[in-house]
Amino acid sequence: MIHVCRKEHFNAAHKLWNPNWSEEKNKEVFGPCANVNWHGHNFELIVTVKGRPDPETGFVVDLKQLSILIRREVIDKVDHKNLNVDVDFMAGKMASCENLVMEFWRILAPEVDKIVTSGGLYKLTLYETPRNFVEYFGE
Repeated sequence: MIHVCRKEHFNAAHKLWNPNWSEEKNKEVFGPCANVNWHGHNFELIVTVKGRPDPETGFVVDLKQLSILIRREVIDKVDHKNLNVDVDFMAGKMASCENLVMEFWRILAPEVDKIVTSGGLYKLTLYETPRNFVEYFGE
């Protein structure tokens, strides 16, 4: 099995805030990420597809098609947006990286299946900062 990766970039703002908690508790748990005026990140999304190379092309997936798919289905919807306010699939959800990457999987998995003949979406890695990132395997 071969794993092929595509990295995309987007900028977005969010805040971590539980409306059921007091301002003090939100600040205690989320620190500066609970800033009332939001904060932003330069996110990196790595989409990993697994499969066997097509005998005619040698590709597991056409990376140009994968890039177009990721941009159309995810990046265009989150880039330069407020994740808490502007992104429909995050409505009513805590705008954590964990929740965000699960929503990305929900959106991307069926679309990746359409362009990969032998395999599918394997893993998503979402970097919030160079040192903080999450990985999701669709489980």
